[in-house]
Amino acid sequence: MVAIVKVKTGSKAEALGSYSRIVAVDDLIFVSNTAGRHPQTGLILADPAEQTRQVLANIERALAAVDATLADVVAARVFIQFPEDIDAVMAAYAERMRGIEPTLTLTSPPLGSSAFKVEIEVTAWRGASAADVEEIVLPA
Repeated sequence: MVAIVKVKTGSKAEALGSYSRIVAVDDLIFVSNTAGRHPQTGLILADPAEQTRQVLANIERALAAVDATLADVVAARVFIQFPEDIDAVMAAYAERMRGIEPTLTLTSPPLGSSAFKVEIEVTAWRGASAADVEEIVLPA
């Protein structure tokens, strides 16, 4: 039988939108679009790189609730509100995700608040961090 676990953080947005931060279906884990609001202080830093670091920390905290880590992420979608922030966001993203190297979709749409410079959504596979990985480089 399939096991489904839903993780909530208690945020107003989750209640308003009737969604879960995480839905884990057995070992397949979906993490909702996550902003860079600090969970204890509620602060959102203005610097896009710092926001990115906070987003990834928030995702990491949520993944830990279902015994997974950032190293289990297999796909990421990065939403950057202002195109001029792309380089700063991607540099901060790469600091944490280098060596994990999930698939990546990057887009620059309007976000839910002008305070949000970046939001990230990921899909993880619990145990991917311990898997044997083969890297194939396609010819140019």
